[in-house]
Amino acid sequence: MASPQISRKALAFLLLLAAAAVSTASADDVLALTESTFEKEVGQDRGALVEFYAPWCGHCKKLAPEYEKLGASFKKAKSVLIAKVDCDEHKSVCSKYGVSGYPTIQWFPKGSLEPKKYEGQRTAEALAEYVNSEAATNVKIAAVPSSVVVLTPETFDSVVLDETKDVLVEFYAPWCGHCKHLAPIYEKVASVFKLDEGVVIANLDADKHTALAEKYGVSGFPTLKFFPKGNKAGEDYDGGRDLDDFVKFINEKCGTSRDSKGQLTSEAGVVESLAPLVKEFLGAANDKRKEVLSKMEEDVAKLSGSAAKYGKIYVNTAKKIVDKGSEYTKKETERLQRMLEKSISPSKADEFVIKKNILSTFSS
Repeated sequence: MASPQISRKALAFLLLLAAAAVSTASADDVLALTESTFEKEVGQDRGALVEFYAPWCGHCKKLAPEYEKLGASFKKAKSVLIAKVDCDEHKSVCSKYGVSGYPTIQWFPKGSLEPKKYEGQRTAEALAEYVNSEAATNVKIAAVPSSVVVLTPETFDSVVLDETKDVLVEFYAPWCGHCKHLAPIYEKVASVFKLDEGVVIANLDADKHTALAEKYGVSGFPTLKFFPKGNKAGEDYDGGRDLDDFVKFINEKCGTSRDSKGQLTSEAGVVESLAPLVKEFLGAANDKRKEVLSKMEEDVAKLSGSAAKYGKIYVNTAKKIVDKGSEYTKKETERLQRMLEKSISPSKADEFVIKKNILSTFSS
């Protein structure tokens, strides 16, 4: 008997709701401070809890999901800032505040740059209790919605076998120690790619749904299988299990361009096949550029998928240069950078970064 299917429209709607929920509680709720912004945010009109960390630090990675829960819970508390500093990138700030090990967590009272070191447990609940006592708040830890799509026998085929999606599936057992260790990392992977419509990060309780696990040859936990658009039989994922390993794998297999923080890289939106025409366009005399633009439009019309979408930005950029001159790229890049420095939605930030990346190909 065939498993019940849910329509693609219904699934898309459910995933959109999930993404909207996740966007309310994410790493964005913890403010990333830099050498130039630290004293603009800390020591001002609110108390601040600051984690000084290093990206390679194991204890920092373990703390990250708890700290993000804390940030999400205090998001609406106007008298408190939850922040962090990458000490690999901003060594002078960390040195100034006596940081010698990672993670170091310090409380900066309102109006003060004289911190108190936090020595308690590194759970969201313990940290919240500490901040509440220091800031005279009464915030409770909020449940953070998951970005991982939870599969069941009823939804497995409609999600995993969707030919328009690249799907990574973790088959796990609730009692499995390795699965518990992987869980916060896997959640971060899902969060990194939550804005990429063609990528799904999912899991299945294989202890509960044994028939599906047996169907896909699962004999140990966790088992990870990748179901790309072109191979719905599935293939084993045998790579590393750190966040960077998963991000590299998804980028290579799915054509995405994300870093481990979920930000688009400088390669996002760049269509390599258009590079020769861009070069020809930039080298052409002003009166010949329209001819090259016509060739570009013809080539873009042959593209498909995301490349076709990005190709239209190439064409629009070339048209603007023809109309407004070569200074257009510089002025538009500066405008986009100003917009990126404002408080904007992640999807809008992606749009601006892609356009900036494409503009940069017209500046070389």
